[in-house]
This record gives sequence, C-alpha cells and structure tokens, in this order.
Amino acid sequence: MRLIRVAAAVLNQTPLDWEGNKARILSAIEAARAEKASILCLPELCITGYGCEDAFHSPALQQTALDVLHEILPATKGMIVSLGLPLLYHQGLFNTACLAVNGRSVGFTAKQFLAGDGLHYEPRWFKPWPAGERGEVELNNVDYPLGDVFFDVGGVKIGFEICEDAWVADRPGGELALRGVDVILNPSASHFAFGKFKVRERFVLEGSRAFNVSYVYSNLVGNEAGRSIYDGGALIASAGEMLAAGPRFTYADMRLTTALVDVDATRMKQSRTGSFRPDLRKNDSCVEVDFDFPEFPPQPPTVKQAAWESGPHVKEEEFARAVSLALFDYMRKSRSNGFVVSLSGGADSSAIVSLVSLLVEWGVQELGLAGFLKKVSYFQRIQACKTPAEILEKLLVCVYQGTENSGDVTRTAAREVAKAVHAEFMDFDITSLHKGYMQLIEKAIARPLDWATDDIAMQNIQARVRSPGVWMLTNLRGSLLLATSNRSEAAVGYATMDGDTSGGLSPIAGIDKAYLRRWLVWLEKEGPEGLHPIPALHYVNAQAPTAELRPPGAKQTDEADLMPYELLDRVERYAIHDKLIPIEILQKLTVEFPQYSLDQLVTWIDRFFKLWCRNQWKRERIAPSFHVDDLNLDPRTWCRFPILSGGYEREMKEFREYAERLKNKR
Repeated sequence: MRLIRVAAAVLNQTPLDWEGNKARILSAIEAARAEKASILCLPELCITGYGCEDAFHSPALQQTALDVLHEILPATKGMIVSLGLPLLYHQGLFNTACLAVNGRSVGFTAKQFLAGDGLHYEPRWFKPWPAGERGEVELNNVDYPLGDVFFDVGGVKIGFEICEDAWVADRPGGELALRGVDVILNPSASHFAFGKFKVRERFVLEGSRAFNVSYVYSNLVGNEAGRSIYDGGALIASAGEMLAAGPRFTYADMRLTTALVDVDATRMKQSRTGSFRPDLRKNDSCVEVDFDFPEFPPQPPTVKQAAWESGPHVKEEEFARAVSLALFDYMRKSRSNGFVVSLSGGADSSAIVSLVSLLVEWGVQELGLAGFLKKVSYFQRIQACKTPAEILEKLLVCVYQGTENSGDVTRTAAREVAKAVHAEFMDFDITSLHKGYMQLIEKAIARPLDWATDDIAMQNIQARVRSPGVWMLTNLRGSLLLATSNRSEAAVGYATMDGDTSGGLSPIAGIDKAYLRRWLVWLEKEGPEGLHPIPALHYVNAQAPTAELRPPGAKQTDEADLMPYELLDRVERYAIHDKLIPIEILQKLTVEFPQYSLDQLVTWIDRFFKLWCRNQWKRERIAPSFHVDDLNLDPRTWCRFPILSGGYEREMKEFREYAERLKNKR
C-alpha cells in the first residue's frame, strides 16, 4: 500500500479581494498541513476570485495575481497545492491551475473546456487550451511548462480537470488515465442549482471508477460576486468509492475535507481492467518533480453527510440554505447594516423575512455568537447582542404600508410574521400620500380618476408611494432594501416598477410563486433540519395571494388577474425554457390540465405571450437576483430577450385559428 493524505478546501472568496483571498488560501494550507495532508486542491481561480468578469482583461489584475501567487508559494513548503489564476500566453488569456510543490511553482495546467452557457461567460475572457499541446511561459526569468500537462511528483502522477472539463463527454480525465495518472484534482467554481450536487457526485465517482484514479474535487462556497451562490461540497473518491464529502452551505470562510488514498490500489485496478490500454508513447507532457511523501497506517473512510441531504425535502432545504447564506454574504460584502423589507403580509415578503431569520440562526449555530458577530464586525449596532433574537431585532426591519384598500388580514399576517422572527415592525399609513397623488393628477387632467377607466394607474400609484418612505428608512439605517418580486410575476410583468420592485437586491426573483407557496407551508409545519418551523406563517398560507390594490369589494386576487400559478409556471417553462410556440403549448396543456376548459387555456396562453413581450423592460430593471435553477429570467446572466419585438403576432394568429378549429371539432 502507498497511502497519501489528500485534501480539498472550499473557500468563500470575493473578486479582487487580494488580501482576503490570500488569507483564506493560507488558512486552508495551514489547516491541510495540520491534518498532515500532502496534496491540497483549492477552488478554481481562487487567487483572483472567479467572478471578476471584464476585470480579467486588466493587465494589472493579471500581474497582481502573479504577485499574490509568489507571496503564497513559501507557505506550500512540504506540500503540493493547486492555486488558480488567469495567465496570459501568446496574447491569449487562459484559466489555469498552478501546481506548487515544496514552496515553488512547477507548472500550469490550462482549462480545455470553457463554460459559456447560462450564468457562465468564460469565452468572453478566456481561450480554451487545445488538448495535447504544451507551451512554456516565462515568469521572472524562469520558464514554466503550461497547457495540457500533468505532473510526476515524487513518483505519484497528478493531473487536472478544471471544473467544466469534467462536465463534458470527452473529458481530459480519460487521456490522463492512459498516461498513468494516479490523482486527478478538480478545482471548481460550480454554482448552486437545485439537484446539481447529485450530478457532481456522479461525475466525481464515475471519474474515479472509469479512470481508476483518486479524484479530489474542491469548490467555492457562499455568495462570491452577487448573483451566483456556491454550495461548497468538497468530494474525494477513489476507484469508484466515495471516501469523504464536505458540508454544503457553510458560513465559515474555509472548510477542509481530507482522506487517505491508496495509489497502489488504483494502479492495480487499472492493470486488472481488460479495456485499459496505457499510452506508451513518449511525450513531453509530464513534469517530473522530487517530493517525499510521509507514510500513513491504513484508515477506514468516513463519509458523513447531513441527514437532510437524503431526506424527503432536499429542495426545500437547499432553497432555504442557499438563499439565506447568499443574503448573509451579500450583506457583509456590501457592508450593509442589515435589511429592510416592505412586509405586505403576503407570501413573497414573508418568505424573504423568513430567509433573513434563518441566516442569523444558521450563522450563529455554526460559527457561534462571537464568530458570527466577528464576520460582521463593521455592523456596530449588533455587536452587543447576546442572542439570535436580539440580533434579528436590530438587523431586520419589517414595514407594513397600508392604504384604505388594505385589510386586517394582511396587516395581522405581517405583524405576526415579524413578531415570530423577532424583527422590528413598523406600520406606515400611507393613505394621505396615496390620496395626495390622486388629487394632484386629478387636478392636472381636470377630471376625477375612476376604476372603470384608470384601473392600472390607480393600482400602481399605491404600490409606488410605498417606495420613498421605505427607501428613506433604509438610507437612514445604512441597510439593504430587499425587493419582493418573484419569477412568476417577472415573467408577466405583474409588478409595479419602483413599487414592489424597489430594492438593491431581489432575492426571490429566480423562484416561481407556486413553489414558493409550497415552501412556506413546509416552513410553517416542519422547517429545516436542526432548526424549527415558523407557525406564524399560517396567517400567510391561509390567504389567497393578492396585490390588495383595488377596493376591498373587488376581492382582488393574483390568480384572478393572471391565471393559476401552477399553470403560469408551466406556460413559462414551455415558452421560455423549452422555446415552444403557443400551439405546441396548448397541445401540452390540454393533456396536463384537463380541469380547465379550452377557452380558459387559450385565454391564459394568449395573456402570457402578450405580457411576456411587453414587459421585458421590467425584467431589465429588476434588482440583482440569486440563481437557483435553469429557469432564471435574469436578462443579464441567463435569459436574453429583445425589449422591442414583434410580439409573436404571426404565431398568435396561427394559435387562435388552431384553437378555433379545435373548438369546432368538439
């Protein structure tokens, strides 16, 4: 047996935070040293941060990254460490992993497959390195190997798959296996999405099995740059067996996962595999380095994962943990003094308030009170707090803003939810502001406003007059105002610009309303593992969602204004994600929703396409949101659509003719 201790660290990095990123890298190296790990894999582009975007094109950034690399190298004495940074070569910028061995750089492996869809835009900044090619880059008068290279370090061969490299069919690991690599390191910046962690587990396990290697996967954790959430989840597998799995959604700056791998065992598995055909051709892709590995006695693997990871409510848990952690990081990295939420008593704002309360509880639970407060040491107002409840009272302000159209049901719901999460609660009566604007406009147009002719404008002014006061309160406190729009409403523009869309961050703009309502019921009745439910959400869940902008006698509800939320979300998926035309959507919905008449389905599909096309400008203006799945409508990072378009007029004409023929057949 040749046993080697390997380690993977997850880091909460920030783009361009040179000193902070370096400090977290050094803490990971020291933690790995304390665990007697010889090989440490750190996340992709960990020196610069992954989300630098167009700043990657700055020559100063590239030089500073090299400077920081050389500042870190001495700390790798006696170890083998991967360090990610961009590297300029022949006027092309490459995403590389530097392998540091015993205090010096020995070469750079470049990423071969760039992530260029969805959230990712790597081809804008980087070039893909061609497979099988090796170059040399001169740094400080020393030439270093660069490109499709692997390393023989003290007789143990180490190769790289950098994030996306492992997600493609023709992944580099296959070629590395033929070259006799023992350990594959995967430094990643793999964002969170529902269910994605299981995919990662599969490619780590399958890579280790198919290639008969030990596989070490590291990732970022937390809200790195604003929109993407990283869940961490370091993984170590060998020859198809998972040896170690790190926690996800940690509030710590760094978490280390280690395991002992048996190099001789994986080599023998390769030799016994009938399909294995080693590449015996001489090539110059291997960089040889001396290194002495310490000896270890055998140890059984201990794979420990939280019970919720395999429980019946993984999606609910993931949503709660991902968005709460993202809110915490956004708050502290923007140096905001807590949050302000315009709490209407409805589902959206109540969900956001609940997520803020969870971030405090989870943060204190993991870091301890002192550790939590240290991470927000700039936030003086909470530094003397002794309990999570005290922190929440000073960190979160909930403001109910009622008019004469508001009812006791929503006011009670808002008050009870704020009380349940220990937030400060304020009740603003904005009736005079609302009437003042009404009178101002009536005087200007020389006629009274009337619901029969001025419905939308009269609804919108109530939502808009809520904005200035809550913004002023936010400014006075140095807080962050959270907008309350969800994805379903963004799809059809069922939101008042500069009203409920007001805010510096829109945390649930990536989640659909139907799921959000189910999540609130789960949080009311069960709640996350290790915490507790929030029974006061009963006041919210018992209501039908309503904007509450028409007079009470109108009995306004969101679904009456739009369509059933479950159906809206299905139409949105088919139209925007699957790119189906109206006729195709109708064909699907008549089978999936037989409880609705043909006339209803035709009306709702027609309504969706009209509202989708005319409201792209609203989606362009929604505050930054968090990414949680592949149905995001964020026009900057996921779903691009023209602000001005033909509005599917030809498709809609064919759709109506088709629907009419269908009706005549029945």
